Amino acid sequence: MKKKLTATDFLSLHTGLKISLVLLQVLLLLPHAIAQPQDTTRHEVMLETTKGNIRIALYNETPLHRDNFIKLVKQGFYDGLLFHRVISSFMIQTGDSASRNARPGQMLGDSPESYKIPAEIRYPQLFHKRGAVAAARESDNVNPERASSASQFYIVYGRRFNDAMLDKSQAELDKNTGGKIKLTEEVRNTYKTQGGTPHLDGQYTVFGEIVEGLDVVNEIQWAETDSYARPKEDIKIIRATLLK
Repeated sequence: MKKKLTATDFLSLHTGLKISLVLLQVLLLLPHAIAQPQDTTRHEVMLETTKGNIRIALYNETPLHRDNFIKLVKQGFYDGLLFHRVISSFMIQTGDSASRNARPGQMLGDSPESYKIPAEIRYPQLFHKRGAVAAARESDNVNPERASSASQFYIVYGRRFNDAMLDKSQAELDKNTGGKIKLTEEVRNTYKTQGGTPHLDGQYTVFGEIVEGLDVVNEIQWAETDSYARPKEDIKIIRATLLK
């Protein structure tokens, strides 16, 4: 004779089925998780410019910026764009879509974008040393979360600093970050030996660095510019290519 199931039996059976379903879901998802490992490749992009080649290594510590940059490179977005803002002893900037067909003397850098990238600021691991590649963004008063531009980025050249200059940069950082960003001894030594732009640290996302072509960046940063800091002679990215 079959035993009649009680309410307790039904509860136990229901609980057992729920546990079995959860285990089944985990087992089904496990192969997918194994098949989707974290991207550990140090991806590199080559910018062929009218002044020479610039090779960029992208940081895996900033995956949102890395993946967005790779996507735009594969789409050919940067092909034909200008370095539209150049300041000597500071940086060179590109990535404005309007620069592809810009008129001579046209102000660039404020073209509308359909999205932003959440900030991935990794200071002091990643900072504005010479050769750093970082995302441009709108100012704090309209962008307090410091989200990055979808496409505009700059390459740091900067200058070498002594201790007195770094102390002044620290004072500026204290003012702009409420004392949250401090120049460590290691960071200070890099700015003294290699150079860079310390006053931007902890406020913009650094997502890569130049591994070849810093001499080209140096040449571009000395270009003669107009009142908008745009080079009077167009300096163009001919082609951007994903190398690996």
